[in-house]
Amino acid sequence: MRIAIADDSTLFRSGLVLLLEASGAQVAVQASSGAELIARLFRSGPRPDAVILDLRMPPTFTGEGIAVATEIRARDPGIGILVLSTFAEASYASQLMDALGYGVGYLLKDTVTDAGHLVSQLERIVAGETILDPTIVRRLLQRKRSASTIESLNPREREVLARMAEGRSNVGIAQDLHLSPRTVEAHVTSVFGKLGLEQTDTDNNRIRAVLAFLRSAGDRR
Repeated sequence: MRIAIADDSTLFRSGLVLLLEASGAQVAVQASSGAELIARLFRSGPRPDAVILDLRMPPTFTGEGIAVATEIRARDPGIGILVLSTFAEASYASQLMDALGYGVGYLLKDTVTDAGHLVSQLERIVAGETILDPTIVRRLLQRKRSASTIESLNPREREVLARMAEGRSNVGIAQDLHLSPRTVEAHVTSVFGKLGLEQTDTDNNRIRAVLAFLRSAGDRR
């Protein structure tokens, strides 16, 4: 797997490169800002399979990672994008997934410690899945929600939706909750129905359901 990385912290970027290359991935491009990454990314030559972006980079150190991710996706829809952040904020994750829709992940830097797991997450993102850091999911579950259709879900359906937000498949959800795959499938179908999602596109419905979850329990500042 070919990977490009943009992070203004030389120390973190170097550590990430070592972590990835130890698992057999090839880090093809490194940059300290989004602008530098884009300038190097779209030169002639093979494109990376995935891009890892810091959320906050020069020049303003706000949400550059989301803006850069959006531009990369517009220029090459096939590149998977993982945004890393020190901030467990649902609003950023919601913006990112709303803008990209598929093949995207939002993880906390503190959780990126296992090389094999990171590569596995990147492979899933490249395959088109969406992944949200479990820490954010847990915090969202603990927050009070505004009145919304999410309130119509029963506790088990919310557990299933939370694991969908983490990017788990139906089989993964079944294993985690000690349910049969058929039972999980029934819960997923019920979640889609209660959220008013058509049954014609299961993959997109999973993304829409995750976005509904993020918006219903987003940051309240």
